[in-house]
Amino acid sequence: MDTGDTTWILIATALVFFMHVPGLALFYGGLVSDRNVVSTMMHSFVSLLIVSVVWILWGYSLSYGTDIGGFIGGLNYLGFNNVGEEAALGTLTIPHYLFAMLQIAYAAITVAIISGGIAGRISFSAWVLFAVLWPTLVYAPMAHWVWGGGWLFKMGELDFAGGTVVHILSGVSALVAALMIGPREKSLSHKHRPHNIVLFLFGAAALWFGWFGFNGGSALASGGITSLAFATTHVAGATAGIGWLIIEWVIRKRPTLIGTATGAIAGLVAITPGAGYVTIPSALIIGLLASPVCYFSINFLKHRLKYDDTLDAFGVHGMAGIWGAIATGIFAKKSINPAGNDGLLYGNLQQLLHQFIGVSTAIVLAIVGTFVVLKIISLFVPLRVSKEDELLGLDLSLHEEPAYTNISMQPQKER
Repeated sequence: MDTGDTTWILIATALVFFMHVPGLALFYGGLVSDRNVVSTMMHSFVSLLIVSVVWILWGYSLSYGTDIGGFIGGLNYLGFNNVGEEAALGTLTIPHYLFAMLQIAYAAITVAIISGGIAGRISFSAWVLFAVLWPTLVYAPMAHWVWGGGWLFKMGELDFAGGTVVHILSGVSALVAALMIGPREKSLSHKHRPHNIVLFLFGAAALWFGWFGFNGGSALASGGITSLAFATTHVAGATAGIGWLIIEWVIRKRPTLIGTATGAIAGLVAITPGAGYVTIPSALIIGLLASPVCYFSINFLKHRLKYDDTLDAFGVHGMAGIWGAIATGIFAKKSINPAGNDGLLYGNLQQLLHQFIGVSTAIVLAIVGTFVVLKIISLFVPLRVSKEDELLGLDLSLHEEPAYTNISMQPQKER
């Protein structure tokens, strides 16, 4: 084992946990109304707690256990059995304990992202069950297929840090959950306004900071590929933020802080699958094109189809993840990372086809898996809170814990 690699992955793992709280919790918490701040932050925090336990007990084994037919991992790591101080998976230069902990962080934030599509109306009991079942039935199989030696891995689909496994899976699942649970009261006729842009921006900055660990840590070592992932991550976020700013300036005649920061997050999502496989100039292009993809998805597709994805989890993570995974098949360059392959730009059409298969697989699994999970949960608890609880706000109705002392105990009047 290598002490330098181990030190870096320890830091990277901590950075990814930092993306949960304060990162995603503040990012989502600032975007919702002042009556749903605590409940929204609870989704991020509680998912980290529950998924951590699920991952230790069986999730890690299903993802990284001995391959069974290319479709699922064996049970040799149940309860972290056979996970110790030895080199991870027999080939890496970091302890097995550490590799498994990094995977906990990835799995947990994938679940937390989904909460953005259904914030303000999902019941807390349903969310707790979802945080147990979804990573077991949806995330673990996909993680095995792509990263654990499964059939997509063997085929050659590239996903450096989670374009298909994390972002497409969570974004599409958020959309399915939003459609199944239904829109917020009067949400389609009244524009939702974020209650605290300062919290939102701090959360966005924390996510960007944590993303260096998210993408850089996926190199599973410290060195040249890690440095490449650092650089591509930053420049893609920067160009995407600029792209969104320009689009808003042209269409709306004024740029917004929320839009610019959202654009940056879209760029960070888009570069995730190719962070260690593409060049810096390619990362600039991937980030820049992520902005129009996500902007028009949120501002046109969403309103045309009238689905209520509360915090645009699908519009940002789903759509940018799809673009990023496909872009990896276009811009990947084997000479900068021998573990990857050349993409279409370098004469390899087959890699682009592999990426399309990976994207399609993630979409189908997210749709079917999330539908099944929510149907199972609905047999035991209501998926949605009552109309009265929703109008009062979930902070008071579910937790009796308002984020601000001036929040009224009376339900909001319907307009």
